[in-house]
Amino acid sequence: MKRIDSEWPADLLRAHLLRPFSALADFLYPPACSVCGISTGGHRGLCAKCWSGIRFIERPYCEVLGIPFSHDLGAGILSAEAIANPPPFDRLRSAATHDHAVRDLVHGLKYRDRTDLAPMMAGWMLRASDGTVESCDALIPVPLHRTRMLARKFNQAAELARDMARLSGKPLFAATLIRVKRTSQQVGLGAKAREDNVRGAFAIAKGRENDISGKRIVLVDDVYTTGATVAAASRTLRKAGAAEITVLTFARALSEPI
Repeated sequence: MKRIDSEWPADLLRAHLLRPFSALADFLYPPACSVCGISTGGHRGLCAKCWSGIRFIERPYCEVLGIPFSHDLGAGILSAEAIANPPPFDRLRSAATHDHAVRDLVHGLKYRDRTDLAPMMAGWMLRASDGTVESCDALIPVPLHRTRMLARKFNQAAELARDMARLSGKPLFAATLIRVKRTSQQVGLGAKAREDNVRGAFAIAKGRENDISGKRIVLVDDVYTTGATVAAASRTLRKAGAAEITVLTFARALSEPI
């Protein structure tokens, strides 16, 4: 029998001790694609077909809105949208476009209680963060109103932020930004209706102002569509004295590169 050395690193020792349980788990719950369910070689992965359908958002893109360009126009180039209508945050970064397998992952986490997907999705978001998580002071998830939280039992943005905090070692301020207005579902609303829906929806929790003042914040959400929700949240953070705000989402609605 292999001797377990007391000087082994803690993570290696833990992996050694848990190996029999992992084998049993693989037998009872065989590894499968997180999207379509086909058998795969490991947990929390995608099959080749689903993986090939993901459109990751890579450079070149607008330095503010993260909109991909079809051609490299040089460093620091902004999109026409960012110039004409500057957002209340400093920059937006997203891991992938909101279609095909990515949409299935978002819906799995958000509507089918697949919180087991959050670690994989958070890892992709860290890669897409362009170094902003590494340099930030704290991660803050876009909050749900307490009534919706009771109905859903968890906040998908907070699940993603929690795993990013664990992976990056950055502080997570999950109770600093709160939603004080019960808003309607954004799905199906136009851009103007979305903006009206979330106006005045957010506030800083009493006594948590120092979490924001002078800090570099990464605001976390699952999907960026029109940007109304993160814009409203960013205005609240900016009013509270945030020095820098990066919006980081897993997916964003996007047709084609410009």
